[in-house]
Amino acid sequence: MDFLTLFLIYLCFVLTAIALLCICTGRKESCLARSVNGASQVLSFVIPTQLQRVTQKALHRLFHTRSCLFVVLHVALQAAVYGEYTWEVFVYCWELQFHLLLLLLPYLLLAGNMGCFILCSQANPGIITKSNHASLVKIYAYDGVLFQKGIVCPTCNMEKPARSKHCSFCSICVHRFDHHCVWVNNCIGAFNAKYFFLYLFTLTAMAATVAIITAAFLIQVVLLSNMMHGSYIDDQGQERAVEILFLIQHLFLTFPRIVFMLGFVILLTLVLGTYCCFNLYLALTNQTSNEWYKSRRHGCSHHLALQPHDRGVVYKNIYSKGVWMNLKEIFKPPTVLERKKK
Repeated sequence: MDFLTLFLIYLCFVLTAIALLCICTGRKESCLARSVNGASQVLSFVIPTQLQRVTQKALHRLFHTRSCLFVVLHVALQAAVYGEYTWEVFVYCWELQFHLLLLLLPYLLLAGNMGCFILCSQANPGIITKSNHASLVKIYAYDGVLFQKGIVCPTCNMEKPARSKHCSFCSICVHRFDHHCVWVNNCIGAFNAKYFFLYLFTLTAMAATVAIITAAFLIQVVLLSNMMHGSYIDDQGQERAVEILFLIQHLFLTFPRIVFMLGFVILLTLVLGTYCCFNLYLALTNQTSNEWYKSRRHGCSHHLALQPHDRGVVYKNIYSKGVWMNLKEIFKPPTVLERKKK
């Protein structure tokens, strides 16, 4: 294998590992965070103190402050996939007379995804300021469990409206806070949740489309070569019929970069598809990632720290108004006037 192939293999594994951070960003004490903390405690016995400090500063810079690194990785990931798709898969499929509209579909999805990405990263997620604080407080009622009236943000020095949260990355309070997404380098809140939902949907569709076209190309190669009806000589000198494992090895040796790209986009489709379904569930039930996580953590507790006088209270989502209205709220966030009419 040449250097470029090895580099792409390494890049695919690294970016796949980083892509898994999508489902962990924005959550406190996630599995990833606990794993990192546990590993750091073990390594602290063998790593020099000065190197530990440098590493901690670097990790803090990456995961606890706003950084464009993940945006750069996001662009590099798309460039690597689309470069391989354009230079090899598209050309081969065109020679095999695949329909042109099917081959151009990934580029159309890419254009839509980039538009959603720009809107999501540049839009105001719902920053709470002194000028809009009074109006935002009136939009959502306090549920008395996850959101308590009278809680003041120590950083912004303002009372927290219901469904809001202070983002430690951006050092701001966000209205209807969902999570901070490192891939768009912005918080996801009331006013850009629709762009994030479309961004995630188009990103999943992109990966799935590239995977389907690439898989169709490899299947077409196998069918045209009539390889499934052939045979080969194994290491013991015996003749064997072609099996799936042999077929995969042959395709890997013939099209190494295409096979690795296919494996990567399939894994990415599964990860993004799962996360997309989770976000659809949150939208249909009118929950945010922050609220879902807090409600799960709250449900695991044996007592309510926020309401010690009433331990029989069970958390209930008071913000759900039905599937259609919940979905509508994502694309048209409610205002004070709309809430007064209801």
